[in-house]
Amino acid sequence: MPDGAPYLDRIRSFAAGNDPLATQRETPEVIARLIEGVPDERLRRRPEPQKWSIVEIIAHLAEDELVTSWRYRQMLETPGCALAGFDQNLWEQLGKYGTWSMDEALGMFRHLRNANLRLLHNLSREQWQAFGIHAERGRINVHDLAFHMAGHDRNHIEQIRRILG
Repeated sequence: MPDGAPYLDRIRSFAAGNDPLATQRETPEVIARLIEGVPDERLRRRPEPQKWSIVEIIAHLAEDELVTSWRYRQMLETPGCALAGFDQNLWEQLGKYGTWSMDEALGMFRHLRNANLRLLHNLSREQWQAFGIHAERGRINVHDLAFHMAGHDRNHIEQIRRILG
């Protein structure tokens, strides 16, 4: 799992100085513009055998949004709760991300992201501070997680740009 200090530092640097909700709101459209007109074969091609294709990256974003949705709601419902980690590579294998269509991956990401943004926009100041204990990262609150997800988005957008050249 990419949770070492260099990975987390990179994610934080991508999010620094940006409104995490604005970044999250624009991510699906940024991705849609990047992949517009790109042939399906190219979207499915892995840049290296152990690196994800663009379709797999977007399927990962969708399923990570699912996990994040649960985490936000758990922290709000039960402050101080345990937040399990997950093995993203195992989820990719189990979910067979390479078999997803781009419409499925981007559609699921958009729908889950919109649901999470709707939730976040309606939180009180106190609710933003609701927290959980992440298995790998320790104490994290709703604001921290929203900030992390914005950096995570930017990280994968840059990855898609590199793949597209």
